Amino acid sequence: MTPEQVVMVQDSWKQVLPISEKAAELFYGRLFEIAPEVQPYFKGDMTEQGRKLMAMINTAVNALNELESVVPAIQEMGVRHVAYGVKPEDYDSVGAALIWTLEAGLGDAFTDEVKDAWVKVYTTLADTMKAAAYK
Repeated sequence: MTPEQVVMVQDSWKQVLPISEKAAELFYGRLFEIAPEVQPYFKGDMTEQGRKLMAMINTAVNALNELESVVPAIQEMGVRHVAYGVKPEDYDSVGAALIWTLEAGLGDAFTDEVKDAWVKVYTTLADTMKAAAYK
């Protein structure tokens, strides 16, 4: 990931933060629409789950300049997701729902360059989680 991509992701994320609750609703709505088989993984309060999702993304986005500092936590999260029943292919649906949500929330600010940067971030994080979870 280039320094410019890091800036694009961090700047666009600042635009999402004020609407993070709505973004979480959009994300899970889209995820369950395109991958209804993952809905049973979520047994708790979805509002709280959305807050956790937004907090996790916020932590990762803020650490992009020093990603190695959060790698252990990301790896642990990947291992925990196996216990919930998450399969490697589920990460594709999550990524698609995330990109769709960002596009919906950012509108015209979600340029092709911003999208490419977010895809790079998500792929890096998902690959880190899967490598730890499915050794």
